[in-house]
Amino acid sequence: MLYATVATTHLGNIRANLDGVRARVCAGRPARQVLLAIKANAYGHGAVEVARMVEATGCADRLGVATVPEGLELRDAGVRLPILKLSHALDADETRAAVERDITLTVVDAATIDAAEAAAAALGVRRPVHLKVDTGMRRIGCEPDAALALCRRVDAAPHLRLEGLFSHLPASDVPEGDAFTAAQIALFGRVAADAEAARGPIPLKHLAASAGVLAHPDAWFDMVRPGIMAYGHLPDPATAATVPLRPGLSWATAVSFVKPVAAGETVGYGRTWAAPRDTWIATLPVGYGDGYSRLLSNAGRVLIGGASRPIVGRVCMDQVMVDLGPGNPGRVAPGDRAVLLGPDGGEEITAQELADLMGTITYEVTCLVGARVERRYAG
Repeated sequence: MLYATVATTHLGNIRANLDGVRARVCAGRPARQVLLAIKANAYGHGAVEVARMVEATGCADRLGVATVPEGLELRDAGVRLPILKLSHALDADETRAAVERDITLTVVDAATIDAAEAAAAALGVRRPVHLKVDTGMRRIGCEPDAALALCRRVDAAPHLRLEGLFSHLPASDVPEGDAFTAAQIALFGRVAADAEAARGPIPLKHLAASAGVLAHPDAWFDMVRPGIMAYGHLPDPATAATVPLRPGLSWATAVSFVKPVAAGETVGYGRTWAAPRDTWIATLPVGYGDGYSRLLSNAGRVLIGGASRPIVGRVCMDQVMVDLGPGNPGRVAPGDRAVLLGPDGGEEITAQELADLMGTITYEVTCLVGARVERRYAG
C-alpha cells in the first residue's frame, strides 16, 4: 500500500440497496425499471466499478450521468447498459459524442431536439431521447404547456424516437413538501396523459428519485431513479425509511505519529485548540486535500481501536490531529487503524453524522472523497 488513507466501496451493500428498491417499486408491476444515478463518480463510490457490478447482477436496468465524459468513461470501460444523460448537451461536440457512443440525450427545447437530430443524421443512426419537463424545480426543462409540441417535434425527426418523458421533485424528501410534491405528481401525470392521448404511448415516464421511491408511490410511473439511497443514505433524516439501507462506503487511515502535549500547549494552525490537561496527540495522514472537510476542525471524531477520539485543531490539507487522552490509555501507536467513516468495534461514524457537523448533506460527504485516496472494492 502506497498511501495509508483508503476508501472502501461495499458493492454488496449497494446491490442490496438496489434490490430493496426493486422489491418496493416492482411489487405488482414487474416491468417497472430502475435507473441508478451514477453521476459524480457514483456519488464518490467509483462509477466504473459500481456500473460493472450493476451490469453483472442486473440490480438496475439503466444508468444516469450528469455529463457526457461521465458516460464516455463508462463506455470506454465496456459498460453496455443504457445510459441517460440527465441534462441536455450544451454544444455540438457534446451532442455528437453522446450520439456516437449511444448515450441517451435529454432534450429540453426545439434547439436541443434539432441538435440531436442533426448529430444522429450525420452519423446515420436513430437514437432515443428523453424530454425533460419542468413541473416546479425551476432548473431545466420545458414548460408543461410546451411538452406536447416538443414531443411532436421529436416524432417528426426521422433519426430520433421519444423514449422518455420526465421531471424532478425538489421537495419530496421532507413531509412539509408533500403538498407541493403531490401537485407536481398530478401535473406531470396530466402532461404525460395529454401527450400519450395525442401521439401514442411513451415507454418511460419517470419522476421519482430516492425520496420519491421512499415516500411517494404515486410518483413511480414507468421508472424510478434512485441515487443517494442506493449508496446507503436517506435523502434527508426526515425521509420515510421504507427501504432498509446499508452504507456503501467506509473510509480509514492509519496513525502516523504520536506525541505528548502538555497542558496549555496549542495544536495546529491558528492555535485554535489548547490542551486542557497533559495529554497525547495522534497525527493522521488525511486532510481536506483528501476530502476530509476543514469544517470538521475541532468538531469531528475518528475511531481508533473502537474508541472515539476527538479531532483537535484545524484540519490541515494533508494531516489531522486527534486527542488520545492523558497517558494514551489505549496505547495507540503509529500504524494503528483510524476510521473516518464507518464502523469500528461497537461504534460507527455515519455520513449523516459528518454531514450534520459540516452543515451539509450526505451526498457531499461521499462526493468529497478525493482522487488521491486509495480505492478498494468489496463484494
